[in-house]
Amino acid sequence: MKAEIIAVGTEILTGQIVNTNAQFLSEKLASLGVDVYFQTAVGDNENRLLSVLEIAKERSDLIILTGGLGPTEDDLTKQTLAKFVGRDLSFDPAAVEKLDRFFASRPDYARTPNNERQAQLVTGSTPLPNATGLAVGGLLEADGVTYVVLPGPPSELKPMVNNELVPLLSTGQKLYSRVLRFFGIGESQLVTILAEMIDQQSDPTIAPYAKTGEVTLRLSTKALSQAEADAKFEVVEKEILAHKTFEGQPLSEILYGYGDDNSLAQVAFDLLKSQTKTISAAESLTAGLFQATLADFAGASAIFSGGFVTYSMEEKSRMLDIPLGELEQHGVVSAFTAGKMAEQARKLTESDLAVSLTGVAGPDSLEDHPAGTVFIALASESETEIIEVNIAGRSRRDVRKIAVMHAFNLIRKTLLKN
Repeated sequence: MKAEIIAVGTEILTGQIVNTNAQFLSEKLASLGVDVYFQTAVGDNENRLLSVLEIAKERSDLIILTGGLGPTEDDLTKQTLAKFVGRDLSFDPAAVEKLDRFFASRPDYARTPNNERQAQLVTGSTPLPNATGLAVGGLLEADGVTYVVLPGPPSELKPMVNNELVPLLSTGQKLYSRVLRFFGIGESQLVTILAEMIDQQSDPTIAPYAKTGEVTLRLSTKALSQAEADAKFEVVEKEILAHKTFEGQPLSEILYGYGDDNSLAQVAFDLLKSQTKTISAAESLTAGLFQATLADFAGASAIFSGGFVTYSMEEKSRMLDIPLGELEQHGVVSAFTAGKMAEQARKLTESDLAVSLTGVAGPDSLEDHPAGTVFIALASESETEIIEVNIAGRSRRDVRKIAVMHAFNLIRKTLLKN
């Protein structure tokens, strides 16, 4: 089934409101196994809406119209659809009864003739009751095409879709997805490595998405059950992870998690919690971003008691008890300073682990290091691991954000070795 969404309302075209209904409907239809091929927005104009319907009829099996079901003169969706399919409008008895109850309970509200429009349907439609409003929706089949009219306010549209429309459209198959999350590779490299698989994809499909500092692959398939979908995903995922980066590193080593809502921070936090490890931090260029990210998770106090934000060389010396002469000798942007920051943070807080971040956020260079140079250290009781990363060509904000992601990834890899 090929579906099309037509949003009716001049206020969408003028930018007064955002068409969030189209996003909601596309996600809902996808979950039902219905493919949305087109989205259109049209103003409150009969002739333009008729022209859009004429185009949609030739290319779509399911046409969903949202908005324009209210009582005012510019609410013309049902009237225009009735004209398009050559049918009259008729009153839905349940919707009329609801109007009667509404105005009977509110004697201060004047009932006018245009209020009655909200209870009208294109003749032959299956009514879609409105749980939170007065305008009734409808589902109509005409000339091999299914038309659905829905109210514009999301507070009315969403319950109507979930409670009334979804049961009528359920096809048996649903759309399932699995999201693979990678850190340490760019989108262009990953797409190049998997070019043959992506070019030849059929079922499941493979869609890459670039996000700040990471890349995700969304695998999607239609299936009758989660188990059937998982069986398909396992085959494709195994083939993906058998590939290597240009440097020879298996993709399985840079796959860090699954799901839309997952993150490196979440994975590292879960590992710290499951291994009952405590952690501290000493931050320079990230100015507390690592600690703030950690504190976003419920239960963070179980693994994180506090840390340090030491931006200047003097504060690094004073707060972390590092000899100022040593910092001056090696510089703020150095492996030495990163290591000392992590070791002293762990010592002063008596934590199992401590991470440190120091470097150049940019846009100017510092101590002859170009913008984007970052040193990260992770100290434990037995050793201190220090890495240098180059996050060049990014804004200050992105340098800081990606540096924190590298810190969480270092924690993740270290804990996975235990």
